[in-house]
Amino acid sequence: MLGRCHNPDLLPERREHRRGKSFIATESGSKATDVSCSPDDACEEETGRIDKAYPTVCGHTGPVLDIDWCPHNDEVIASGSEDCTVMVWQIPENGLAAPLTEPVVVLEGHTKRVGIITWHPTARNVLLSAGCDNVVLIWNVGTAEELYRLDSLHPDLIYNVSWNHNGSLFCSACKDKSVRIIDPRRGTLVAEREKAHEGARPMRAIFLADGKVFTTGFSRMSERQLALWDPENFKEPMALQELDSSNGALLPFYDPDTSVVYVCGKGDSSIRYFEITDEPPYIHFLNTFTSKEPQRGMGSMPKRGLEVSKCEIARFYKLHERKCEPIVMTVPRKSDLFQDDLYPDTAGPEAALEAEEWVSGRDADPILISLREAYVPSKQRDLKVSRRNVLSDSRPAVAPGSARPGASTFAASTTATTPSGSLTGAREAGKLEEVMQELRALRALVKEQGERISRLEEQLGRMENGDA
Repeated sequence: MLGRCHNPDLLPERREHRRGKSFIATESGSKATDVSCSPDDACEEETGRIDKAYPTVCGHTGPVLDIDWCPHNDEVIASGSEDCTVMVWQIPENGLAAPLTEPVVVLEGHTKRVGIITWHPTARNVLLSAGCDNVVLIWNVGTAEELYRLDSLHPDLIYNVSWNHNGSLFCSACKDKSVRIIDPRRGTLVAEREKAHEGARPMRAIFLADGKVFTTGFSRMSERQLALWDPENFKEPMALQELDSSNGALLPFYDPDTSVVYVCGKGDSSIRYFEITDEPPYIHFLNTFTSKEPQRGMGSMPKRGLEVSKCEIARFYKLHERKCEPIVMTVPRKSDLFQDDLYPDTAGPEAALEAEEWVSGRDADPILISLREAYVPSKQRDLKVSRRNVLSDSRPAVAPGSARPGASTFAASTTATTPSGSLTGAREAGKLEEVMQELRALRALVKEQGERISRLEEQLGRMENGDA
């Protein structure tokens, strides 16, 4: 991925976020437990303290343990709770104006608390939930129907679940130290690796875009580890790296467009990022972002919610004890053109399948979209036209003595409508027409320059691809 993200000059910075919705799950004691983000461009948020009376989503009777925005609808979010239920919520487009207590649908099937929620990447309304009852349930949210119940594949607590690229399989990390690859529609175990990490502390497993599995965990000596596995040969890892001896579980965040994995741990104050390639050593360390305060949790913004014009390649939401801090990763570029190498086509909001099609056995990759339309060149972005208001003094002044003493203001104003005032008005009308002509010419110039930039970008793309 040369020239994309593996150089060490990624510049993390902190700033107020302008695009997207963030969502924090809290308990009644105001201790945040999770954060999730939706790429809704219509949302603008400001930093600062949130009022205690700020409206919340408060339908669960127990603490919320996990939340996940729907990838096919930026206003829909699912939540799992200690009350053993899964709830799906419709968030108003302009945000909450009052507390939301009525979910769109309540899914009941677990006998213990629900700690994992994740939407299917390509099929509409398909939702996976996993609970402390060691059961994985797959739902059709549109009909509130339980599609599949997988209750015999995990003998112990499930740490996490991750769908593969097209949603035909998912992998899971379990407390019994095993990583499993499961076909949910057949209810069968496709592959299993026992003791993927020998330590007793929690581990995580995620699918990569090429079908490989990336895991984080602990060694027998309690050292934190990263590993890359080929499901076709689960006996030995393709790569295994030891990081440090901290005791916080490592949380991986994967960007399939750039093949970069961001790793952070609860209680850490840093984010490490690695590039995954097809060549040894497979896992390449890129850099580390370090801040002063430790994180209690972390969420990430989908690609569609990033500031493409500022070469933003990742945005995280770091959860502190009493605040949520945006952390932005950018790649500095001197060129003002759209950066094709940073922004290949990415998964869009349109579902590739309906739930019924997926249940029938069909699979489909995500429908990709280009982020070029969200790009605004800096010259157009910064263009401002400021001219003096020629109409500010359009009304001629009343000559002293032209109004009788004691005459009303209305009388004085009507006195100004004389033939000489008509000449002044004609001159002002001429100035107005001149300004309007100049404004029309300026608009035509801006449009012409925009079209020229588009042509140059297309020509540059063809040259880079070797077409010209």
